[in-house]
Amino acid sequence: MTPSRPSQKEDEEDLAAFELPFLQRLVVQLWALVLGLVTRLTDGVLLLWRPGLVRPYLGIWLAERLRSPYRARRSFEVVRALRATGQRMRELIYGETPLLSALWVFRRAGVGPGSRVVDLGAGRGRVLLAARWLGAEARGVELLAEHVKSVAHGLASAGITLVEGDAAQADLTDATHVFTNWLALTPETKARLVARFRTCAPGTRLLTVMHPIEADGFVRLSGHRVLFTWGVERVWIHEYRPASPTAD
Repeated sequence: MTPSRPSQKEDEEDLAAFELPFLQRLVVQLWALVLGLVTRLTDGVLLLWRPGLVRPYLGIWLAERLRSPYRARRSFEVVRALRATGQRMRELIYGETPLLSALWVFRRAGVGPGSRVVDLGAGRGRVLLAARWLGAEARGVELLAEHVKSVAHGLASAGITLVEGDAAQADLTDATHVFTNWLALTPETKARLVARFRTCAPGTRLLTVMHPIEADGFVRLSGHRVLFTWGVERVWIHEYRPASPTAD
């Protein structure tokens, strides 16, 4: 099934919906600044135990300072990626998962040495650093080439793979854990991701931000409220348990 292509008018309407009055926008920006300072501080403390992750972490931070990932741009490359996947600009709203939050939910999902974590919609890879902190293999798939190119080389030095691609086409056959922040995704994109989740091996743990997976074969194990760069959200942990085929 070929994904439908969003129109420029739809994308402009999506972006306009996120425009806030000046005072409200100021409050949101101040709140984001406070959260940013708190999460950077906790990240720094955690990195003291994993000095090998300091350099790639600083690479992510520097890339953000040079070009903010929080401002959606309707560039030729972005339009091409959206058309290829049928996604809309609203789905590119950017946010990050602090190391402490990722470590919290990963531990409860059983991530550790021998685990293989895949982050779908990985942004610039902060979650992948948390997976490596726990000794797991880590790879991410990100739609926007700009994010990947700015940090992929630095992440590779820590054993992390970050590639450009459509999350709904990612290879999940060897994953033990899959993380995805689908807070801003449309129902159509979520349906494509759930179809891809079904290519996982039975027993794979899947972590989704804000909304659980509402589909047969995905058993909800627990939910945890954790801090993100925009506020507190719930992360749901599921296990893939497909129904056994019935014998004739």
